[in-house]
Amino acid sequence: MVTVGEQAPQFTAPKAGGAAYDDIEPLSLSEALGNGPVVLAFYPAAFTSGCTEEMCTFRDYYDDFAALDATVYGVSVDLPFAQNVWIREHDLGFPMLSDWNHDLVDRYDVALESGHGMELAERSVFVIDGSGEVVYRWVRDGENPDFETLVADVRAAIDAET
Repeated sequence: MVTVGEQAPQFTAPKAGGAAYDDIEPLSLSEALGNGPVVLAFYPAAFTSGCTEEMCTFRDYYDDFAALDATVYGVSVDLPFAQNVWIREHDLGFPMLSDWNHDLVDRYDVALESGHGMELAERSVFVIDGSGEVVYRWVRDGENPDFETLVADVRAAIDAET
């Protein structure tokens, strides 16, 4: 289990977020950390009501995260092509990482077995500071995180590191 104070597991994953359904490029965590803190927001599945609500709320709070120099990435086991369609459909404005091979859900210990024999991502949020240390961890407690508290907690965690 990845906990606060540990180094985040490194990875490279397909990043969706371009204008076309096939705009996909690899993103490594080490590359992303060069731009400041990283927020990994794991969600079970694109196009579902709870996940759409959660990612649209991340969209609505995006300026709060940007003010902290934090970059938000949604993470699911969906294919990046589907993620690109979902991003455009809901004007999400931030990229998604495709964990179609289930590497990230296993490394971050947030694998969720669905009732249909599929492994999904447990709704969770990890914040990783510029040195690669996990400074915040939230794993599903109810439906979606309380975003006012989440932003305040992320701000406090980042401030504590500086």
